[in-house]
Amino acid sequence: MESEKKPSAVSDVGAWAMNVVSSVGLIMANKQLMSSNGYAFSFATTLTGFHFTVTALVGLISNATGYSASKHVPVWELLWFSIVANMSITGMNLSLMLNSVGFYQISKLSMIPVVCVMEWILHNKHYSREVKMAVVFVVIGVGVCTVTDVKVNAKGFICATVAVLSTSLQQISIGSLQKKYSIGSFELLSKTAPFQALSLIVLGPFIDLYLNGKFIMNYKMSTGALLFILLSCSLAVFCNVSQYLCIGRFSAVSFQVLGHMKTVCVLTLGWLLFDSEMTLKNIMGMALAVMGMVVYSWAVEIEKQSNAKAAHHAKNSMTEDEIRLLKGDLETAPVKEVDLVETKA
Repeated sequence: MESEKKPSAVSDVGAWAMNVVSSVGLIMANKQLMSSNGYAFSFATTLTGFHFTVTALVGLISNATGYSASKHVPVWELLWFSIVANMSITGMNLSLMLNSVGFYQISKLSMIPVVCVMEWILHNKHYSREVKMAVVFVVIGVGVCTVTDVKVNAKGFICATVAVLSTSLQQISIGSLQKKYSIGSFELLSKTAPFQALSLIVLGPFIDLYLNGKFIMNYKMSTGALLFILLSCSLAVFCNVSQYLCIGRFSAVSFQVLGHMKTVCVLTLGWLLFDSEMTLKNIMGMALAVMGMVVYSWAVEIEKQSNAKAAHHAKNSMTEDEIRLLKGDLETAPVKEVDLVETKA
């Protein structure tokens, strides 16, 4: 039994490690690619289209070589999922453009309670007091170290609301689709990626034109920019695969809570590599967030153990009806034996 649990725990840690490393690497690569001090490639939506195009190609090659099996998922489910996912990407980009960075960070933090509420509504899922307490710790901690100025307007608020709702629904759908069709994380990603790639490649340039007033066809591509685009796409494949893998193995809430470890890593690396300011407020916020993540991991493990014990007890214990029937059989058994003796005599 212990030998079965150990590989599972190693796989869980590996999935989280791949997500954190690839996500942080992707953020750093995109920062160099998109910043004015780097290559000034300010076409975020189109770049996401490139990411999903490469992901779709990897999935196609994997299916063709027999590395992964292709299972049936209805086209309408894939289309619906792609629409929600693209609304999430576009909404986030519009929210960042129309709102202050502080409000954008608040909207991202609000995804944790929104996912909790949506899972309660859609799947009737309940959370223990310890899990709720850990979520509060993480939200406050990340908020302290990331939220600065908070300015909001009507358009920005609507875009942020759409982004939060669609992102939360997308992440919940990843887990529910995997369970519904008994499909692996990579197989599901290889089916959804082509739909997202096609729509983002077609619409992305026009969305970026609206966001920053620049058209991608007018961008002067350099060798350095092309190399960073390829690096960004490569890291995005690992990031997308690990996201589906983590949500499939855990839950959308766990992905949101423990995913803020990436925020802590980005802030630390920004301080080490890009001379970003690191204040006492940032350090206290990160410490609180990490403490919240540790408490959350402990609370989820306790919840799993209590659920396993309850299931084991329910499996091994008899119901009142079963006990009543057993008592009835014991009471009637001697009478039947007497009747049998009398008939033989």
